[in-house]
Amino acid sequence: MNMLIERDAIVSLVQELVRIDSVNPYLDADGHGERQIARFIRERLVASGLEVNMQPINETAVNVIAVLRGSGGGKSLMLNGHMDTVSAKRMEIPPFEPTYQDGNIYGRGSLDMKGSLGAMIAAVEAISKAQMALAGDVILTFVADEEYMSIGTEELVKEYRADAAIVCEPTDLAIGIVHKGFGWVRCEVEGKAAHGSRPAEGVDAIVRAGRVLQELERLSENLGTSKHPIVGAASVHASLIQGGTELSTYPDYCRLEWERRTIPGETQHAVEQEIQAILQKLRQEDESFRAEAELFFWREPFEVSTDEPIFRAMHAAFERKMQRSPEISGFSGWADSALLQGAGIPTLLFGPVGVGLHAAVEYVEADSLVDMAHILVETICDFCG
Repeated sequence: MNMLIERDAIVSLVQELVRIDSVNPYLDADGHGERQIARFIRERLVASGLEVNMQPINETAVNVIAVLRGSGGGKSLMLNGHMDTVSAKRMEIPPFEPTYQDGNIYGRGSLDMKGSLGAMIAAVEAISKAQMALAGDVILTFVADEEYMSIGTEELVKEYRADAAIVCEPTDLAIGIVHKGFGWVRCEVEGKAAHGSRPAEGVDAIVRAGRVLQELERLSENLGTSKHPIVGAASVHASLIQGGTELSTYPDYCRLEWERRTIPGETQHAVEQEIQAILQKLRQEDESFRAEAELFFWREPFEVSTDEPIFRAMHAAFERKMQRSPEISGFSGWADSALLQGAGIPTLLFGPVGVGLHAAVEYVEADSLVDMAHILVETICDFCG
């Protein structure tokens, strides 16, 4: 299908998006949030003739939902991308002055994921300009806060549904069908304060927290023995530790926080049991051991069947455009795909090629954005009818 998608137009659009500071304020207090970029996207898509709604979440976070209406009778497809970025303070390049060099667009968010936002917009605008008669609706969802707690997509699925979805995170043009989940755990270990010269009177909470760390090391080794065929093994790592008041005092308190990365098939209940099993073991070894732990944040792992119609549509679209079969992959991080799939929407991951997710130098390859837009057009026309 010969649909006009111009490289220069995509490059210009992505540069405009990168120029807008949309750093997530939950990650960086100086971040501007999504309000400004949401207004830009809204104005762009209203001018392109789409139905556009704003879905406010809080004082800085807002979603933009744009719909290209079909004539009816076809399946609806949602394209999802997040507008927020991580902090730009430690970048080695100007984060909001995007440059185009050697076929790459540089700047904060160029890869994660304003390049994808540009390709999403370019694909739907091309269909609209060509007056392609679709049967089903195309729903573009530009969401807030994916980089922190995904309150944007959480809010989105309360009001919007589709027959399938594509989350346009960068996948190197592979079709992503699986990613890990994660849980955050807080553990508080009790000790007893005493002068450092009186060991008989004190209980060192930090040393006792070391026993928990030893159990986490054992858990890490055990988790490595069972692997998912695409995303590999589950994992656990200690992330934060805090305790003590001064050098000459036995610490009466220590807090550990760790992250548990999960693979498909692992449940929240099983991870909660795993945490309590660690504490129970330590209490059995020492009746004076005092600690409590809780799983305070949880995100499900994600996996979708290759039998889904959206997978078949995208696989065929990729082959038509690229003249080869796509790579089928897992996504290294967590994405909003898990929330969409959890809401009953069969979901894929698909996005461009680039380097520097959350890094000091970040860029996206412009050629991959053009290919991505073409493949999205083909997928939309096939799936929506």
